[in-house]
Amino acid sequence: MIVFILCKSSPDRCFRGSYFLLFSILSLLIQSYICFGSKETLVLALKTQVIPSGSVPKPPNKLSFHHNVSLTISLTVGTPPQNVSMVLDTGSELSWLHCKKSPNFQTTFDPLRSSSYSPIPCSSSTCTTRTRDFPIPTSCDPNKLCHATLAYADASSSEGNLAYETFHIGSSAVPGTIFGCMDSSFSSTSEEDSKTTGLMGMNRGSLSFVSQMGFPKFSYCISDRDSSGVLLLGDATFSWLTPLNYTPLIQISTPLPYFDRVAYTVQLEGIRVSDKLLPLPKSVFVPDHTGAGQTMVDSGTQFTFLLGPVYTALKNEFLQQTTGVLRVLEDQNFVFQGAMDLCYRVPLTQPSLPPLPTVTLMFSGAEMSVSGDRLLYRVAGEVREGDGVYCFTFGNSDLLGVEAYIMGHHHQQNVWMEFDLQNSRVGFAQVRCDLAGKRLGMGL
Repeated sequence: MIVFILCKSSPDRCFRGSYFLLFSILSLLIQSYICFGSKETLVLALKTQVIPSGSVPKPPNKLSFHHNVSLTISLTVGTPPQNVSMVLDTGSELSWLHCKKSPNFQTTFDPLRSSSYSPIPCSSSTCTTRTRDFPIPTSCDPNKLCHATLAYADASSSEGNLAYETFHIGSSAVPGTIFGCMDSSFSSTSEEDSKTTGLMGMNRGSLSFVSQMGFPKFSYCISDRDSSGVLLLGDATFSWLTPLNYTPLIQISTPLPYFDRVAYTVQLEGIRVSDKLLPLPKSVFVPDHTGAGQTMVDSGTQFTFLLGPVYTALKNEFLQQTTGVLRVLEDQNFVFQGAMDLCYRVPLTQPSLPPLPTVTLMFSGAEMSVSGDRLLYRVAGEVREGDGVYCFTFGNSDLLGVEAYIMGHHHQQNVWMEFDLQNSRVGFAQVRCDLAGKRLGMGL
């Protein structure tokens, strides 16, 4: 096992598919774990600890993080190793690093300082075959190197060359890892964005980090108490962890224009507000003949976004059940992050939010409940006559121009999230993530 740091930052850049979020870096914490047989994993490094793990086909890699808006991981890359931080994104495939020094990006990766860096020529099968699912096809640059452009729905982009490099995972070095060495990056020049070196793609594509490393599964758990969490790469079993509820990943063999075949796609079947099931046919949750309408689990997105008709039904029911409990913000011109138009006014003198109706997402074989503070998000800097502005944390994906349901990480707080690639499923269970981190030796 190996410990890294993940973190979360400013709340004004949310949805990777529409508001791409980057995070501030906190400290690097590394622990190495060596597997001694199938019944236990020995934790070595800062301290020694025995953790029962059951059968471990590959030594798990444990990473801790602090978060705010997105999750970032700190590790080292190259020879000699250079410190980098990368956004953990289950909605992206290609991992990439900033490779151009500039005033806006201080924490960049310098390929000229690494003897293990090797750019990929555009004639390579890696460039011509393994990138065929990229939305924008790769091309040849003037030096006949493989050039890649990654574009996001908020009109931001990143482009540069594909290359091989050595990534250091704890005490292990993994040479020949394919990544993007980007010399121009998305439009943001904010201070928080400048602290992040790149992005770690974790979807099911062949070039994603988890696919290249060959891990059968990975898990993470995000705390809502102290912005800490833990990421576990590999397979391990813990006696204290509540049994997970699993929902199968949806896969299709035929390419469709609006269906992401390498995303973590699950089947949303319904939504309850308190005990009331929204009166919607299950067909509204099923992708259409173009692939539009899939439900994706995306750690690169902060909030959860629903297609228009479903969002409207949820908004109206939540509004009805909070009548007399919360004061609605009467401002038709205010839409938080372009997609969240149900907002409330809460007196700044009020110590906490009132009891709120629970929203339950019903998946095939499993459910996830969103309650309490996770339902409303305080908008920084918005004050109306002594009241703070809080917005409903479900948004309308139609307003973003995104033809999909997307479950963001804000609603995954205090949920152990497992992505099981080997068995093609996603599992989750309610858990105190701050306590889970302590049980795993994080001490955060």
